[in-house]
Amino acid sequence: MDGAEGTFMQDFEPGPDTSRAFRDALGKFATGVTVITAPGPCGITANSFSSVSLEPALVLWSLDKTSTRFDVYHDCPHYAIHVMGVEQSDTAMGFAKSRSAFEGLNWHTGGHDVPLIENCLARFECTLEATHDAGDHLIQVGRVTRAQSRDGAPLIFAGGQFGRFNNGL
Repeated sequence: MDGAEGTFMQDFEPGPDTSRAFRDALGKFATGVTVITAPGPCGITANSFSSVSLEPALVLWSLDKTSTRFDVYHDCPHYAIHVMGVEQSDTAMGFAKSRSAFEGLNWHTGGHDVPLIENCLARFECTLEATHDAGDHLIQVGRVTRAQSRDGAPLIFAGGQFGRFNNGL
């Protein structure tokens, strides 16, 4: 048993036969939700966003090599990462399903023809700094050239579902 009374930990070795169990275990870690946009216009929902460095300002996200949008993003020199607010789950779901979910959104074209979605919780305009092969994903490191943010509660993803903090953020 683990620390929770009556609960047993599932123990397994990650591999092809345990991919669902591994995915479920990863889903226990709550993350924020982002939409990354690129010229085209094109968008993709990702929860693999992280800060890397303050000086220089670097962030990263991971791109699934089997994604139908891999061709757009794998060497895209300029893109924007939009951190979604709790009220933007429809936007996040739209870009999870389609690269062209811009209809009905308030957005404009920024520098380098990158689509910039308005009213996100935060937005990071990036220039591709480096890519790193990482199994079935490609890690993209971007140098942040401009950033914006506003007050609000973040959209959270855990256990395969969108949600929010319950502490009144």
